[in-house]
Amino acid sequence: MSKVLVIGAGGVSSVCVHKMAMNKDIFSEIHLASRTKSKCDAIAASVKDRTGVDVATYEIDAEEVPAMINLIRKIGPSLVVNLALPYQDLPIMDACLEAGVDYLDTANYEPKDEAKFEYHWQWAYHDRFKEKGLTALLGSGFDPGVTSVFTMWLKKHKLKTIRQLDILDCNGGDHGQAFATNFNPEINIREVTAPARHWENGEWVETPAMQVKTEFDFEEVGPKNAYMMYHEELESLAKFVPELERARFWMTFGDEYIKHLTVLQAVGMTSIEPVKYQGRDIIPLQFLAAVLPKPESLGETTKGKTNIGVIATGEALDGSGEKTFYINNICSHEAAYEETGNQAVSYTTGVPAMIGSAMMLQGKWDGEGVFNMEQFDPDPFMDMLNQHGLPWNVKELDGPVGF
Repeated sequence: MSKVLVIGAGGVSSVCVHKMAMNKDIFSEIHLASRTKSKCDAIAASVKDRTGVDVATYEIDAEEVPAMINLIRKIGPSLVVNLALPYQDLPIMDACLEAGVDYLDTANYEPKDEAKFEYHWQWAYHDRFKEKGLTALLGSGFDPGVTSVFTMWLKKHKLKTIRQLDILDCNGGDHGQAFATNFNPEINIREVTAPARHWENGEWVETPAMQVKTEFDFEEVGPKNAYMMYHEELESLAKFVPELERARFWMTFGDEYIKHLTVLQAVGMTSIEPVKYQGRDIIPLQFLAAVLPKPESLGETTKGKTNIGVIATGEALDGSGEKTFYINNICSHEAAYEETGNQAVSYTTGVPAMIGSAMMLQGKWDGEGVFNMEQFDPDPFMDMLNQHGLPWNVKELDGPVGF
């Protein structure tokens, strides 16, 4: 039994804290902090109503390292779970190092002034965490996170090597809004509008954003247009699966989303460059995020399912030649909302954050330094996915993907 401090109070945090409260044998005390304490209080009230567990709440600016250090020392957690914005990863890691506590997050660091998300900033912390005898686990969401664990499970149980890998993220849900994002609007739009990159023959190949697409028939969702994007797990997979010849990431978007985003981009509303408005500098994308529906408000109206998984081709472990396997999870928006009050996009990230925390607190994943999901045994994590709302399926396909 262990005490945890969760930073951030969005939809992912809400799911994670609810699921922690449902596992009192692992999480003895849950503390929740964010810049807006009222959001923490709302999550705590829901958790109390649904599970009977009390959650202590605090107000904190995660970028204020001395304040973070003081809060961590006051609470004395075994683990800090960072579910705040990616901009805040490094300050929270700094605070954990100073306070002497383990760290976990779901998304890698992004600088505020550049739409660029890479692991090298956090990998640079490895020696400092190792010297302190601490563990930092990066990317314990779904993608990144579960998709990396799926890949390593296939490599452990089905494939001796992986030659080609495609990650397919489909949200088949309908929230009833003209335009809204299913997670933080600022982060979502920065990712979508950034140039696409994929790994091929030992180097990164860059293409313009949203230019390459394919249609894929997702089980229990149907045919959807999937667009090639860059996503951070490609970087860690290319590092920890060195035989990869090609690795790509695909995400589905509806025509209405693309139409709205195209217009917003054309008129400059997705820009992260400051503009003068009434004598003040404002960031257009931050203003847009402020007026769009909050992702955590979409749970009640969102209907449908997500389908996220990986397709891997490589040399079979049993010596039978080259084979292709597809491993995925299908999650219902309605079921996620019934259980936690949040839609499935938050659910599919919040549950793996809880499971990654459990892996660390129970000593099933252990080490000194900074680690990605690919570096640990996938089996106990995969077992907990089945037990805690994200069951997975694996099947053999006739051959490699044709796109």
